[in-house]
Amino acid sequence: MTTRQPGGTRATPDDWLAIGEVGARTGAAVSALRFYEELGLIASERDERNQRRYPRHMLRRVALISVAKRIGIPLQDLREAFADVPLDRPPSHDEWQRASRGWKRRLEERRQTIERLEAELTGCIGCGCLSMKACALLNPGDALAEDGAGPRRL
Repeated sequence: MTTRQPGGTRATPDDWLAIGEVGARTGAAVSALRFYEELGLIASERDERNQRRYPRHMLRRVALISVAKRIGIPLQDLREAFADVPLDRPPSHDEWQRASRGWKRRLEERRQTIERLEAELTGCIGCGCLSMKACALLNPGDALAEDGAGPRRL
């Protein structure tokens, strides 16, 4: 497989990695790589034997996907974060920086949500009142009162 790289240079077969090589280099299962490709997170081309070949720059994307998974970031969030990062060529520094800023905003939003949840849980567990009327976590605004007396969430 020989293709044109940006700037007119030609890529050699050594610039492409088989799916097993990408898995070995990144620690990602081959099935996961296929799934990421199905989601549009990574891309490959097929060689003359119809085998997947990944450009070397996909290693960085797979590494970022692995890190994101480890800290609980949904793959859909990654799709959004990577939306403007090209698949067909190595991304520029500026393209990675833009994606990084967007991802940082999403992480900050998640951090704030987790902190609010932590505060609500601490208050709920700590008070021990078992009051559905006062519990902002399980019954915000006492909305369950409309359904009558007794437990409604069980």
